[in-house]
Amino acid sequence: MDLEAVRTFVAIADAGQFKEAAAGLSITQQAVSKRIAVLEKDLAVRLLTRTARGARLTIDGQAFLPHARDLLQAEERAADSVRPGRRALRVDVVNRRIAPARLVRDFHRAHPETELDVVALFSADAAIAAIRAGTIDASFRAVTLPVQQLPDDIETARVLDDPLQLLTGSGHELASASAVALTELAGRKIWLPGNVTGTEWVAYYNELAAAFGLTIDTVGPNFGTDALLEVIAGSSELATFVGEQVRLVWPAHYNLRRIAVHDPIPVYPYSLIWSCDNHHPALTALRNYLGSTQSDRSDSWTWTPNWTQR
Repeated sequence: MDLEAVRTFVAIADAGQFKEAAAGLSITQQAVSKRIAVLEKDLAVRLLTRTARGARLTIDGQAFLPHARDLLQAEERAADSVRPGRRALRVDVVNRRIAPARLVRDFHRAHPETELDVVALFSADAAIAAIRAGTIDASFRAVTLPVQQLPDDIETARVLDDPLQLLTGSGHELASASAVALTELAGRKIWLPGNVTGTEWVAYYNELAAAFGLTIDTVGPNFGTDALLEVIAGSSELATFVGEQVRLVWPAHYNLRRIAVHDPIPVYPYSLIWSCDNHHPALTALRNYLGSTQSDRSDSWTWTPNWTQR
């Protein structure tokens, strides 16, 4: 369907006259008439009737008008979806409860004029594929591949380290500790149900377990965070890891304990991933913001996997 003809029809419907519609569109009345004639021929109906006072919609014209407006709005949305600065910046934060989501919220507070579309994809592979396909603009992920093995059009920068904490119930042996050394957790059961082989977080925890003799238990279906917290609250043996910046809410009677881990501090390393071909101005603003908020890391006191990008 000729959208210029549809736009002309809507202009006439709004103005009530061919002459005013022509002036608004900066074309001649003859061009307006030709466009409407073509549209009516394509639809095989009469949309407008000329009267002494201007133009009047026929019954078919009245029926077509809301759909015509929808067509023009769809055209505008389609164009905005690929116009830098006109569409929302689409960012993958892995999970809306964890550190990257908080960082994006802070960015939005600093730049409230920026329109954001926040999503949560499953894995780094899925995120990189989405970035290359253009369905998202950036993703916060632990990057397990060396830079030379990443696609040529993908860029990354380490932007956030989230220290791990031990989460236990009040009956756990370590519940009264204010902090525990990472080596003290050797042999203890750390429950992380639903960890899926091939994801970047499983690669992280596998290397952490191997480095410090931890027992990572992934047995059991993943019924979500609320179910995990309930089990941890009632167990004297199970504990789990959570990021320091992860925001969790639980019933008061759970009496869960968040315990700092140190000597060294295990941190989950988030990198921002984006395409070097993406020139969205909000992406540039996000990258600049992340660069200004990074704190100095003392790598001698923290632990990250060998594959972590510096």
